[in-house]
Amino acid sequence: MSVPAIDIDGLTKFYGDVRGVEDLSLSVPEGELFGFLGPNGAGKSTTIRLLLGLLKPTDGTASILGTPVDDRAGFLNVLEHVGHIPSDPQFYDEVSGRKTLDYFARLSGDTRRDKLLDRFPVPLDRPVRAYSRGNRQKLAIVQAFMHEPRMVIMDEPTAGLDPLVQQEFYDFLHEERSRGVTVFFSTHILSEVRQVCDQVAIIREGKLAAVEHIDDLLERSGKVVTLQSTEPIDLTDFEFDETIDARLEPDGSLRLVISGNYDALVDALDDYRVDDLEVRETAIEDVFMHFYDTEEDSEAGGDTAPEESGAGPDA
Repeated sequence: MSVPAIDIDGLTKFYGDVRGVEDLSLSVPEGELFGFLGPNGAGKSTTIRLLLGLLKPTDGTASILGTPVDDRAGFLNVLEHVGHIPSDPQFYDEVSGRKTLDYFARLSGDTRRDKLLDRFPVPLDRPVRAYSRGNRQKLAIVQAFMHEPRMVIMDEPTAGLDPLVQQEFYDFLHEERSRGVTVFFSTHILSEVRQVCDQVAIIREGKLAAVEHIDDLLERSGKVVTLQSTEPIDLTDFEFDETIDARLEPDGSLRLVISGNYDALVDALDDYRVDDLEVRETAIEDVFMHFYDTEEDSEAGGDTAPEESGAGPDA
């Protein structure tokens, strides 16, 4: 049995009384494009910093490529085979892009620098302070992948990229997977999750909500039914076993997410005059809204660490 590329067991980080992540357990197989999904403040960046050894956990353990993060000597050797793209890449502003890559090349190598620059070109001889956000992001992509890493850990890697470059990057990630590279990346962009990921872990308020293969998640998530009627709609008429979610929209129409057998829905519709009925496949946004319900968030009132901005005593 192969060793997971990432193995997390009970990983916990508190900033004083504020939760970053709590009791996170997760295993990522080698050679997967693995998405780590959650809204800002959910604990994504804290988890990545823990994985890279940039933060010390309150509790729990994590291993990268079979080496525990707290094995400092062994982990330094592992990091030579890991690429990293932070959420807001920072380089020395007065240094040119070329010299920036020269610096990283001396640390880890640059066997693919030229090929990557052909694909993600940047103005190499300009100082980084003159770069646009998109060019900074492309420079980060080149430095993360140019030494042929076995794994790349990325935090919101497509921020600042225009749509054409984003698509090129998605294609590139699939090619990397075919070479056996493991990619672990956090995002809150649902469209790229469906396009890129093999599996996704969903984190909410610092705790793991689900780990699913994308296709399995969508397949069992049913269909979305939108109903308009001149008669007032009673939600209790649509509370049957197959209902995943039912709500009334501001215009009085019914939005229903339903899976499995549709007989109960057909029976319930007998009591209504149906003016308009739409049935469509579940979009990934419909699936994940179940985990990010804003009303539940406000009721929970739980504190989360301001980790997306790099705050916290160990950041």
